[in-house]
Amino acid sequence: MDIRAKQRAVVEALEDVKGRDILVFNTARMPSMFERVVIASGDSNRQVKSLADNVQEKIKESGGKVYGVEGQQAGEWVLVDLGDLVVHVMHPTVREFYNLEEVWGGKPVQMAKPTAPKKAAAKKKPARAKASRPRRKR
Repeated sequence: MDIRAKQRAVVEALEDVKGRDILVFNTARMPSMFERVVIASGDSNRQVKSLADNVQEKIKESGGKVYGVEGQQAGEWVLVDLGDLVVHVMHPTVREFYNLEEVWGGKPVQMAKPTAPKKAAAKKKPARAKASRPRRKR
């Protein structure tokens, strides 16, 4: 599975379950064992677990492999290892404390939005000018 397709599948899986503050970092130039790091937040431990589960499902559906999952029991921070891409799903307080954005930091990857077919734009009628009325005398 291509890294960009995998990245897109992960972000869509996180968005499906209302993941917040999703960031993708390109770590290919850093001395690491993976090319991308995805960081997302969930509002509760249950949502964090659900986000991680949904990422695993979507990757398996699209033909990718999940190499490992850590932290699913506690649910405050779940790491999903997808080989060349690692996903960190965290509770906001844990995310703030560990500040992984600074560790993997730099500039997040800008993801292109999927292009939807363009609809024919309806022509608008020009707005009519208001007739000026004389002011009433008091």
